[in-house]
Amino acid sequence: MVDALRPVPASSSGAGEIFQILRDGDARTKAELAALTGLARSTVALRVDALLAADLLRPAGEAASTGGRPPARVAFNPRAGLVLAVDLGATHATVAVADLAGVILDARTRTIDIGDGPETLLDTILADGAELLGSTADGLPLVGVGIGVPGPVEHSTGRPTNPPIMPGWDRFDIPAYVQKTLDVPVLVDNDVNILALGEQATSWPHVDDLIFVKVSTGIGAGIIAGGQLQRGAQGSAGDMGHVQVPTGAGSTREPGDDRDLEALASGSALAIALRDEGLDAHSASDVVELVRAGNAAAIEATRQAGRDVGEVLATVVNLLNPSIIVLGGSIARAGEHLLAGVREVVYRRSIPLATQHLAIVQSQAGDRAAVLGAAIMVAREVLSPASVDRYVAAKAR
Repeated sequence: MVDALRPVPASSSGAGEIFQILRDGDARTKAELAALTGLARSTVALRVDALLAADLLRPAGEAASTGGRPPARVAFNPRAGLVLAVDLGATHATVAVADLAGVILDARTRTIDIGDGPETLLDTILADGAELLGSTADGLPLVGVGIGVPGPVEHSTGRPTNPPIMPGWDRFDIPAYVQKTLDVPVLVDNDVNILALGEQATSWPHVDDLIFVKVSTGIGAGIIAGGQLQRGAQGSAGDMGHVQVPTGAGSTREPGDDRDLEALASGSALAIALRDEGLDAHSASDVVELVRAGNAAAIEATRQAGRDVGEVLATVVNLLNPSIIVLGGSIARAGEHLLAGVREVVYRRSIPLATQHLAIVQSQAGDRAAVLGAAIMVAREVLSPASVDRYVAAKAR
């Protein structure tokens, strides 16, 4: 049913390095590739021909002639394979099929309860994925599956680790379970990491230093530094929610209040605070509805949540010096109030050099940012130089 860029003994063909140049989608001639790489034209020709034979490149017409026969151009073939991308949240699951350039071909979203457990939900996701592939695959091979989950993940194994809102998922081997049905590489990551990838690709493709902060039922950050997603040693990089919030000027908190950021500024924390004031708020979505309705208490609580997030982000800005901070998640979508609170503190408490060109903005990527990020995560893995070399070698046999 499926084919993939499967592991085989490594090849020294070097085709993978040539392929990286062409991943930007621009068509080039073999002579142009030789000039870019410094390789002999005969070497480039052999590697390009191997990539064409493996269907990773496609003919892209002819370049202008400088005399004699016009040289042929080649370009990346994003339809060489498909990726199944999954955004798994506490109450929703989106499954999408994307090509290797990250273009979403079809998607489906359903309401779920993450507490139903891994087997039940993964079976549902796989069934949705099979239907989407049946209508979009058109004979193209599936090359990988990318899954984002709402909790910390050991990325090297794809196992969630003590996820607070994912009962029954701790250390569950998601890749092995999925591979019982789909014999392809399966990558799993925290949802905020794939959101960062999706946001960068959609809105900030030329920004190499970006932090995506999700403020919803929980709080977390996806960190892109030097153009690379940073997961840390065990995959816990960006866990802002468990950072103790310093008491800033004008804070109304009692001395000795050492609550962490999630306990102060998450959607769940805001709902508890507003409920204590007599308002009907039981979830992050209730908080959002109150803010949108113009409730003064909800607006002020959300603005204060922004200030608390800003207290933590000010330190992050000083340490990492990002160009862009993007705020996403349900609370960020309630309006400008969270954003205003974050800006108020970050620009005041971070060093001037770090904030000189810093933009703090709301997410623009929309509901499909996470599945786009999951597709990008898989494409980067299966289209890496080493993976492409292995795939070309296997195709040549």
